[in-house]
Amino acid sequence: MKLILSPRKPRNPFATAARLRRAGAHRSGHAALRQQAGRELRREIERLRPSP
Repeated sequence: MKLILSPRKPRNPFATAARLRRAGAHRSGHAALRQQAGRELRREIERLRPSP
């Protein structure tokens, strides 16, 4: 009985290069930007609130 193996699918050369140089997102996502805007708004409200 002969075992026949199909050749492996070739790997994506761009994915390997990106992984080696630790590529990632270039800027924050939408959720992070919304959270940051909310924090800034809360800080501004606290700053404008009159002190007792």
